[in-house]
Amino acid sequence: MADATDVIVVGGGAAGWATALAAAEAGASVTLFEKLGESGGSSALSGGCLAFAGTDLQAAQNVEDSPDLLYRDLVEVGQGINDPVLVRTYCDAQLATCGWLRAAGVRFSPVIETASGQSVPRVHTVDPADMVRTLKAAAERTGRLAYRPDAAVSALDTDAAGRVSGVRLADGTAIAARKGVILASGGFAKNHDLLMHYAPHYAEAVFVAGAGSQGDGLRMGLDLGAGLADMEYVKGTFGKHPTDETNDHSLQAVYKGAIAVNQDGQRFVNESISYKLLGDAVMAQPWHTGYQIMDQGIFDTGDDRVRILDFGRRLEEGLFYVADTLDDLARQIEIAPKVLVATVARYNSYVDAGHDPEFGRAHLVHKHGALRRIETAPFYAYPSTAVVFGTYCGLRIDPDARVLRDDGTVITGLYAAGEVTGGFHGAAYMTGSALGKAVVFGRIAGAKAALA
Repeated sequence: MADATDVIVVGGGAAGWATALAAAEAGASVTLFEKLGESGGSSALSGGCLAFAGTDLQAAQNVEDSPDLLYRDLVEVGQGINDPVLVRTYCDAQLATCGWLRAAGVRFSPVIETASGQSVPRVHTVDPADMVRTLKAAAERTGRLAYRPDAAVSALDTDAAGRVSGVRLADGTAIAARKGVILASGGFAKNHDLLMHYAPHYAEAVFVAGAGSQGDGLRMGLDLGAGLADMEYVKGTFGKHPTDETNDHSLQAVYKGAIAVNQDGQRFVNESISYKLLGDAVMAQPWHTGYQIMDQGIFDTGDDRVRILDFGRRLEEGLFYVADTLDDLARQIEIAPKVLVATVARYNSYVDAGHDPEFGRAHLVHKHGALRRIETAPFYAYPSTAVVFGTYCGLRIDPDARVLRDDGTVITGLYAAGEVTGGFHGAAYMTGSALGKAVVFGRIAGAKAALA
């Protein structure tokens, strides 16, 4: 072969750079291939949320949390479909990974109060693009990294024993990996054919992901007989404005107390569940769209530090409908006023009674936060559909991030981390678990490959 290195990493998002840093810190020479001109991928476009439990940041805010509670929440949100061994691995490694990120220079903001799937506040926020740049810089400082942008990997090479021995670039160049190849190439949210194969119910959704999210790693793994996990659970995130093209992120007013209504003015879901399941629910509504309805009290609880809770910015951009009465708000969004007024009144009676007989909502989000009445003018409506940020499914891996066949045997020499992998999320999604998964399993993959 024309060249060789200890470890090859395919993809330059958060998982790829976490992998590269961990492998280099373990003493391996690392070559990272990024098919685009600049690394970052979907990670850099994300909301910058990581689900960590038991941190000093939580303690400073008097939040009691633990890896065991995180484990229970992840399994419950994933509806028990996620691989318990992978979930346990994540929960046992996440606290050390948080410290490792800090040591690399990653800076965290205070923990946000409410987020999807959380029993307690545990979402640690970062500037996602800055985190990727920080991990990249830390990897470069090791002196063991070769970074190859504009270099697309098209295939995996194997030796006579079937071990993955390197990669082949799109131009035909072969690069050998003495210890292992790690796929961190992201999902397939930009591959229409794969989306229509695995998630035809999201044909009308909005798609926001890195341009490189074409399923390259998935295809290469399948070519070697890799197993897949969670492919039937591709889901979008509720809360994306259906017409605005300047704001890629969803808005989660429901987790601050808003209700979701459809074009008929009726609630259609328990608003406290995972926003992936909310995405499924809104896609089943007329025009695949609903409205998040709130009052001034709920609006005032927004958090401009967190993209999904930045109500003020969306108001400044003219994305909210605002009215002094629910009647006027209903007219603006073309819902029969008496219907919307009745829906809100009925919901307020449930809040007062402490029981929602229609959908069983008991908290703001998952098992956290007391419900709020919608009663103080002015009133707000935010048009919302589902947006697919990532595919949350993919190659089957074990706790060491080794890629597995369907029969559970290991494809020797091949590892995977981040969005290209499946099995961790299950049927739904907890805020912060995708970016968290990327860095936790990226760190594991890099360390394991370096020691192979």
